[in-house]
Amino acid sequence: MKRSAKILCALFIIIMLASCVVMAVSAASAYQTYTYSIGGYALYSPDAYVADANIITSDKMGLDLPLSQNTNDLITDDKGNVYIADTGNNRIVCLDRYYVQKFIIGSFVNDKGVSDKLSAPQGLYITEDRIWVCDTGKQRIVVFDRDGEFVKIIEAPKSNLFGDNALYKPVAVAVDQYNRLFVVSSSTYQGIIVMTENGEFTGFIGAQATTLSAWDIIWRRFQTDEQKAQQEQNLSTEFNNITVDKDGFIYVTTSGIEASSVESAIKGKSKEGKYMPVKMLNTNGDEIMKRNGFWPPAGEVDFSSSPGDEITGPSTITDVAIGPEGTWSIIDSKRQRIYTYDANGNLLFAFGDSGRLVGNLQLVKAITYQGDKLLVLDYSTSAITVFKRTDYGNILISAIEAENDRDFNLAINRWTEVLQRNSNFDAAYVGIGQAMYLNGEYEESLEYFEAAYDTANWSKSFQEIRKLWMSDYFLVLILIIVAIIVAFAYCNKFITKINQKAATSGKKKTFGEELAYGFYVILHPFDGFWDLKHEKRGSLRASLVFVGATVLAFFYQSIGQGYLLNPQGAFQSIWTQFIGVAVPLLLFVVSNWCLTTLFEGEGSFKDIFIACSYSLLPVPTLLIPVTIASNVVTLAEVDIISFISTLAFIWLGILIVFGTQVTHDYTMGKNIITILGTIIGMVFIMFIVLLFSTLVGKMVGLVTNIITELRYRA
Repeated sequence: MKRSAKILCALFIIIMLASCVVMAVSAASAYQTYTYSIGGYALYSPDAYVADANIITSDKMGLDLPLSQNTNDLITDDKGNVYIADTGNNRIVCLDRYYVQKFIIGSFVNDKGVSDKLSAPQGLYITEDRIWVCDTGKQRIVVFDRDGEFVKIIEAPKSNLFGDNALYKPVAVAVDQYNRLFVVSSSTYQGIIVMTENGEFTGFIGAQATTLSAWDIIWRRFQTDEQKAQQEQNLSTEFNNITVDKDGFIYVTTSGIEASSVESAIKGKSKEGKYMPVKMLNTNGDEIMKRNGFWPPAGEVDFSSSPGDEITGPSTITDVAIGPEGTWSIIDSKRQRIYTYDANGNLLFAFGDSGRLVGNLQLVKAITYQGDKLLVLDYSTSAITVFKRTDYGNILISAIEAENDRDFNLAINRWTEVLQRNSNFDAAYVGIGQAMYLNGEYEESLEYFEAAYDTANWSKSFQEIRKLWMSDYFLVLILIIVAIIVAFAYCNKFITKINQKAATSGKKKTFGEELAYGFYVILHPFDGFWDLKHEKRGSLRASLVFVGATVLAFFYQSIGQGYLLNPQGAFQSIWTQFIGVAVPLLLFVVSNWCLTTLFEGEGSFKDIFIACSYSLLPVPTLLIPVTIASNVVTLAEVDIISFISTLAFIWLGILIVFGTQVTHDYTMGKNIITILGTIIGMVFIMFIVLLFSTLVGKMVGLVTNIITELRYRA
């Protein structure tokens, strides 16, 4: 009995341990849900969708003939019924909302009373009373009613706009509320084919942009019209999938754009859709997608990969699905992932991975929504994976819904709940900020926009705050502007008076006169630099003041810029700014002095340094005021600040050119050549310094090793 009791106890313990392991495995997610930060780093978030344990296979569908391993499309209707384009078996499979077979569309009697059948159908679309099928193998679209009964056939469109050898091969179709057909043909490069419900061709929209190399651009000048047309056909990219939302806007995807173009557009955070793999078009074919997120809605952002990793480059987008409240999702068949965005292009969540665990996918082909579920068709397994929305996903959608319904107080509460579950979710901060903005709480909204680095919305809130401030203090603002103008005029008059007095006094120049003369130099460079050298109107001490003022101007710009110009609050220390000014200045002076000594330059080392230092004066003169102004500008006015800052450096460059010319008494041509030589000399000096410092470092290391060795032996 005791032996039996021990065996039973051991078995009980083993069973309990096994159940714990099973529970741990089942609790572990097969993928990680995430979003992206402004810096391109993945921010993990709670799962918005989790996979149902039951994979919908052919057996569970109740199919006598299993789905082929060549299924191409998946779509649902308003009743929750599911339709699959089983291309390999030449049929359309219709399932009910519980994924059980309702009927099969394969053979039918056409409008001529002749038995007909589908051939390799690839695309599907469901409207209120019709099933539209891309019968790809027979280059036509076949229409059925919602019970699967034949209605009509729409043959290949006829038009002179098609090329002589054009092949019509429909692979995807979408129909808007006016029964206009938008057809994607895999062999048509002119864009999306638009037809009436009766098959009358009305035109192309949304033709893809082409990329030409420099050699192609040159070669096109010598090509005939036929050769150019052929090249356009070879370079243009076809779409691969399409859908239409309830407002009639068209979402299209492509996987044929050159990877380097897509990657550059994503890394450049482009707001345009020219080289994007997913676009939103109006019925005229104009690209209207909002791309207001940190990164363009194009799938993966982080293209880095470990050595030996075969998955590189941007996402391969093969399908798009319209979700609730203006959200939409795309699938990446390269990484087996799903990316979901809101109407503004903000990434709400991304999830998925390749593998064989529940929730993993092997070769994702199509995606569609079924209420609060996401259905994904796996090409390799010919099965449907069902993803159910979680509580976190429900709160996320309810927040967007409240925002769309303009119930801003509810939206703030919902977004706050999202943040309680996911403090890394920047779209929640934006959502709260937008709700506060629309509620008139402009100052409060700034904090949330700053948390998400949302400069566009921050600018709109600040603009409203500025309007209120200007209306309250209009007279004060007028007085400030008048005071600034009067002060500027007085300072100009005072400085002019000092310079005139110093020019005629014949006495030794005071420190104040040497400083005041800098403003004459930057406005009258030829006369100014001549007197600076020959009349001794400047000095080394004044030069050092201008260098110091430039350092302080850069340091103030670093710490004092407004939010719109420095949303992340980055800054550099005053020591770094000093190095950034002093090193280039000394390199230029040394290189120029060495070169001009050999080419009959009349300026000494001191003369060159003083001329270059006085040339720095436009930098603090312009940079300090624009840094102050950057705190009161909106996003539309940032370009003015940038232009004035750029003007300061252009002014500096012009003064250096004129200053070195006058100092050395060169002609303009000789001076330009000398400056180019000076720049080359600067590079050479930096190379020598780097080489010398490396050599010294190695010598110090050698001596240190010798001393260490001697101590060890002693």
